[in-house]
Amino acid sequence: MASMMLFTDCSSSSAAAARLLPFCRHQIPDGGLVQLHRSARLQFGLSNPSSSRTFVTYTFPSPPLVKERKEGLGGGGCGVWEGGREKSISLLFIISSSKWGILKWCLITFTAYIITAAAGVSVEAAAKVIDGKKVAKEIRDEIATEISKMKDAIGVVPGLAVILVGDRKDSATYVHNKKKACESVGITSYEVRLSEDSTEQEVIKHITCFNNDPSVHGILVQLPLPSHMNEQNVLDAVCIEKDVDGFNPLNSGRLAMRGIEPLFVPCTPKGCIELLRRYGIEIKGKRAVVLGRSNIVGRPAASLLDGEDATVTVVHSRTQNPEEITREADILIAAVGRPNMVRGSWIKPGAVIIDVGINAVEDAKSPRGYRLVGDVCYEEASKIASAITPVPGGVGPMTIAMLLSNTLVSAKRAHHFV
Repeated sequence: MASMMLFTDCSSSSAAAARLLPFCRHQIPDGGLVQLHRSARLQFGLSNPSSSRTFVTYTFPSPPLVKERKEGLGGGGCGVWEGGREKSISLLFIISSSKWGILKWCLITFTAYIITAAAGVSVEAAAKVIDGKKVAKEIRDEIATEISKMKDAIGVVPGLAVILVGDRKDSATYVHNKKKACESVGITSYEVRLSEDSTEQEVIKHITCFNNDPSVHGILVQLPLPSHMNEQNVLDAVCIEKDVDGFNPLNSGRLAMRGIEPLFVPCTPKGCIELLRRYGIEIKGKRAVVLGRSNIVGRPAASLLDGEDATVTVVHSRTQNPEEITREADILIAAVGRPNMVRGSWIKPGAVIIDVGINAVEDAKSPRGYRLVGDVCYEEASKIASAITPVPGGVGPMTIAMLLSNTLVSAKRAHHFV
């Protein structure tokens, strides 16, 4: 596959002015710098890439016979910015390909433009993959080493208790995975399984037992709970010293306050920040956007980014024109639970994308009949972003790694072990 990168520098800065242009056929050489010259109606001059405001990428097959496309921007076609009332646009195409491209641009309502090719620059458009699976493995190895040291020094092994209510297959799978992860690092796991019709009081009774058990350093109630239970009442019953999920209101409140550290940070947003750190991605001074405002991911993620001195905006279901906001983000964390919601046209060139979403979509080619995708359209975003997490294999493994980390921290704190 080959990529085309489009830079634009327009007289109009309005994101709403973006529109898709159809294209016909013309040959463009490998690594060629393509200039749009004068047309009958518009003046074109060479843009300076360093002053460009945005770009769009398009990947075409090899050999690249491109048919006219009229879908929206990011839907498989190419896009430019139309320069508002002045009808003035300046464009720079940089082609990076192993074969000859076939391309010719024309405006829908204007005349076709003359395209000439000259020697130029090739560009690598693919984003760096932020490998959560790899980083999670590194963290688990570090945790296993620390647990071994603690066991040898004071004879203590961290313990994690998990309470599962009901027979949801996805919840049972999550609990199984957490149990395996505990075993892999040397954490003792405790498990309680209750029937779907159990009462809220029964769940709280088990929580109280674990609260009073010194061999248990972390308590996790697998969500969601059955509809007849009040989740917040149940979560509030977990003592803050063992709230390794970070859902206790006191932990949430501490996280939101400047200069006060929570005992535990919720695992998924903590994993997002850890990925940024381990990949050397600067947060301080950057513009960050969080898609979603849940208590589990969105809100704590925004607080963590703010604590790292990013300028943070939260986009939610009532936000108007969310794509205009996300296009300003240097760092974008998507956690809305909507498959492929974030398209390539929503993303600022060079942005870092952390995709928390994990959604099942139908796929007749898959043996399971479905495949997992994130909240971000990976195929489009990976051609525009500088770095991106895949789904699966991105944030998911980090969530469990952070749970193990929080459990280790709790055991160390309880036994004053440094």
